[in-house]
Amino acid sequence: MPLPSTAIEPLSFREALGHYASGITVITSHLDGELLGFTCQSFYSVSMSPPLVSFSVMANSASYPKIRQAGRFAVNILSGEQVGISNQFAQRGADKWQGVQWQDSPLGNPVIAGSLHWLDCEIHAEYAAGDHLIVIGEVKALDVQEAAVAQPLLYFKGQYRNLSV
Repeated sequence: MPLPSTAIEPLSFREALGHYASGITVITSHLDGELLGFTCQSFYSVSMSPPLVSFSVMANSASYPKIRQAGRFAVNILSGEQVGISNQFAQRGADKWQGVQWQDSPLGNPVIAGSLHWLDCEIHAEYAAGDHLIVIGEVKALDVQEAAVAQPLLYFKGQYRNLSV
């Protein structure tokens, strides 16, 4: 017997999902001399073979259409020391790159200095999902800090968190 259909209240939905800890990334790209990027906590691995990852972005994002046009992006996995970077790239309409040190990845995407790791991707697929887009990227290059002592930047219950080990 099917459950009765009830509307999910957006604030309750957001609160429930806020109890799921997630890492913080900045998705970056470069198009016609313009640096692009936005903070993203909806990032995850999809496949080992081929190596695929995914992120979700609001359908009305100002940054993503240009990233789509570039056809490539980098995932910068932020460290616990990069709360300022996360906040800066979460802003709309600001110069997100003000004071940010970066270098080009093999595909030409900006890699933010101090990130724990980065993944260099080409757009593999995109799907509309409600008020978001699900973007799948094929990883073409990556950087793994083998002796990384820094902790990841986490988000839980509406606040930045660090691991206590």
